[in-house]
Amino acid sequence: MRWKKSVVTAVSLVVTASLLTACSGGGNKDTAANAPAANEFVIGGNFELSGGQATFGKAAVNGAKMVFDKVNAEGGINGKKIRFVVLDNKSEATESTNVATKLINSEKAVAILGCTTSGDTLGMVQLAMDKKIPVLSTSATNPKVTVDENTKKTNDFIFRACFIDPFQGTVMANFTLNNLKLKTAAVLTDNQAPYSKGLAQFFKESFVKGGGEIVADEGYVTGDQDFKATLTKIRGKNPDVLYVPGYYEEVGKIVKQARELGMTMPIMGGDGWDSPKLTEIAGAAALNNTFFSNHYSSEDTDPLVVDFVKRYKELYGEVPDSMAVLGYDGALIMVDALKRAGEPNPLKIKEALAATKDVQTVTGKISYDEQHNPIKAAAIIEMKDGKQTFKDKVAPK
Repeated sequence: MRWKKSVVTAVSLVVTASLLTACSGGGNKDTAANAPAANEFVIGGNFELSGGQATFGKAAVNGAKMVFDKVNAEGGINGKKIRFVVLDNKSEATESTNVATKLINSEKAVAILGCTTSGDTLGMVQLAMDKKIPVLSTSATNPKVTVDENTKKTNDFIFRACFIDPFQGTVMANFTLNNLKLKTAAVLTDNQAPYSKGLAQFFKESFVKGGGEIVADEGYVTGDQDFKATLTKIRGKNPDVLYVPGYYEEVGKIVKQARELGMTMPIMGGDGWDSPKLTEIAGAAALNNTFFSNHYSSEDTDPLVVDFVKRYKELYGEVPDSMAVLGYDGALIMVDALKRAGEPNPLKIKEALAATKDVQTVTGKISYDEQHNPIKAAAIIEMKDGKQTFKDKVAPK
């Protein structure tokens, strides 16, 4: 299995690394938790390697390793190698906090890459802020990840490699109204997932603002298996479209059960749909006439995308999904910051990340706004016979 190969490789990187001088712990309110290491950059990986979003974390780690392995093979940064220590947060926010604690206190990480989901990333935000260790999430799209919802101030040490929910929700609302010419929508939200609630909010606001009507607004919770009662209620409202901004485990079951109930309308969602398991769960036929917003399409003819897809397939034997490309892009952004920081110092790395400008990644050139969000385009994906097809590309206005 490709994942076993990846785990072995990741572990080997840690085990076979040269015996290096450990960075000191401690820290106070004025300094980062970890003082600079002498001869290496220890980058922690906080990812979903098991649990409900396991395919996300595994793909992101695969993408990130492509970058770190290449940098190390070329001699590292200022002669210092990158040691990428990856731990499993089990797709749980509380475990994400535990993982971040281990990476900071035990592994002496000077920066953390991850998580893939908003909820899991939020699980370590306060710790990272307290310890002054920079975090770069590969794909957490909820605005609260980088902005404190109480003070409205930017979280100085938190960054991301992806666009955010207001843009993603607006893209799908406008696509529904302007491209599909549909005017009524039902929304089915995972009430336990900040990601899902954020996307639902911005979709509804944009849809209504554009002249559409929300005729049903229902919810479920992570781990639910039977959605037929709720779907029957939605069917009674006869919406033109059903918007389901959830993760693939539940989305697959929702789509399958909706089709079994005779609900033939378009069903749409966000990047949380992007997993090879979606087709396994829902079935290829059920996914026809479904659309979702995503960070890229493997069918994009951009030379950077073509090259990345080719190299990823050679290494892992499959087409990379959006989590893989965001893991790759996140690592590129991190490496650029490490080079400009010049040394494995968390405070200098944070400052370098904040100053990120025009870093070329697979999904576009990345510069950060004042809230540490990259401004980038979204792809619209249509599912046809179980396969992702590139429908459109939408740039931010």
